[in-house]
Amino acid sequence: MKLTLRVWRQKNADAEGAMSTYEVDDVSPDMSFLEMLDTLNEELILKGEDPVAFDHDCREGICGACSLVINGDAHGPERTTTCQLHMRSFQDGDTIDIEPWRAAAFPVIKDLVVDRSAFDRIIQAGGYITAPTGSAPEAHAAPVPKPDADLAFEHAECIGCGACVAACPNGAAMLFTSAKINHLNVLPQGAPERETRVLDMVAQMDEEGFGGCTLAGECATACPKGIPLMSITGMNKEWLRATRKTGKR
Repeated sequence: MKLTLRVWRQKNADAEGAMSTYEVDDVSPDMSFLEMLDTLNEELILKGEDPVAFDHDCREGICGACSLVINGDAHGPERTTTCQLHMRSFQDGDTIDIEPWRAAAFPVIKDLVVDRSAFDRIIQAGGYITAPTGSAPEAHAAPVPKPDADLAFEHAECIGCGACVAACPNGAAMLFTSAKINHLNVLPQGAPERETRVLDMVAQMDEEGFGGCTLAGECATACPKGIPLMSITGMNKEWLRATRKTGKR
């Protein structure tokens, strides 16, 4: 396959960015999208040019690092992570636009790499359990109803990639935040901090400068792990419950 790549290049957070065009030959349909970018970078290095900076780590669809907007879609045309997107999803001769996440809360560091530490700060605000539990308890020591366990596992699948933010027309982080809140709030271990968790995490989300949610639904469509849109409804109910119980907002 021969492809034309239009890639966002930006030297640093303060520099002006622009799209640069590259031609890549001999792309195998079995390559992953990141392997294709590796091929491009090898050619750039051989020419003495600066390679394209992009995030990656596990390349197994687990860590969420490989976050790119491909032809206007977060992670590309398939509902998967960029590292699990293969070049057979494209045609010989295609022109592919490759950009970083576009959100005020995710400033560009270089090229396709953005700073997603805003997610870390949301987690630090309450996405944890502080009760000392000692060693791992017996499997059935704290019975959890199966619907609650299933709901917790469903939300625990969130890998924090940020596709929900990139796909949202408002740049909202509601799906990410709701996944982290609902994961813990439905489990007995998360009950002691149920109210403070949702209030503190939502407050931190707002402080980070993410946009407001208008339930456009693009977040759930783009999520590679299938976190449902109803997760946001669950978080809103938790927030209302917490404000009524504590009198705080």
